[in-house]
Amino acid sequence: MKIIDPHLHLFDLNKGKYAWLKPHNPPYWSDKEMINKDFSENELQLNQGLLLAGFVHIEAGFNNEQPWQEITWLEKNCRLPFKSIAGIDLTLNSEQFLQAIIKLKSFSSVVGVRDILDDQAVEYLSNKQVKSNLEQLAEHQLIFELQMPINNLNAVELIIKILQKTPSLQVVINHAGSPNTLCNKIDLNNNWQQGLEKLSIFQQCSIKCSGFEMTNRNYSVQYQADIITRCIEHFDIERVMLASNFPLCLFTKTYQGYWQNYLNNELLSFEKLNYLCFLNAKRIYQL
Repeated sequence: MKIIDPHLHLFDLNKGKYAWLKPHNPPYWSDKEMINKDFSENELQLNQGLLLAGFVHIEAGFNNEQPWQEITWLEKNCRLPFKSIAGIDLTLNSEQFLQAIIKLKSFSSVVGVRDILDDQAVEYLSNKQVKSNLEQLAEHQLIFELQMPINNLNAVELIIKILQKTPSLQVVINHAGSPNTLCNKIDLNNNWQQGLEKLSIFQQCSIKCSGFEMTNRNYSVQYQADIITRCIEHFDIERVMLASNFPLCLFTKTYQGYWQNYLNNELLSFEKLNYLCFLNAKRIYQL
């Protein structure tokens, strides 16, 4: 089976800054040292009938002030087919933002940008400048990678207003909208489920299932399967992607073991897995 991994990160600690990997900076994970090292595409090893046909590199804090430096490094060092999501500051003034995305679009691999919203989602999505910049993003046909907890329904309502006003804005929701993996079960009436349902209405929205290890190193296989099932129920099979979040997935499994875990899901046929692991990412990220 061919796989396009639509969400991973590569590090070169000698060239990039990676402030978030430093032990004195958040997130304060006791095991963060495990990933505080160089990772190249050589570590993306698959076997046993699995073939990594390409990947999507998501910005990893290489240089937040000059995000094109990370893209330069990637395009110089990667041999596999790949596309990249660059870092961006959504609060830049209109001229600065325009200059930044024009520079980023000059790279052949760039198909979108990300500015992690997380707990600041309401503040960001209420900001007139941010909303204006997202409109510019749509005009330049760049994907917006949305990373925030979609159980924050106030933030969901704000992004919905932006999607209604800017129907050409393509949005990919990161990490299944950050469900609470601490509980290892889904409450069918919880806010995450409501956020999922509200956002799935918009055909320009897709969702990636990954990042389970970020809040629970011991998440259960059943819980992961339940999240994937809910995403497919709402977004349909053609707008859901399975991803690794490498190297963070190594907190719980090897890269091979992570993908094998997806393939062992008895609810997913080979045909469905082909959409989830390959075809959807190929189409959405233009690989």
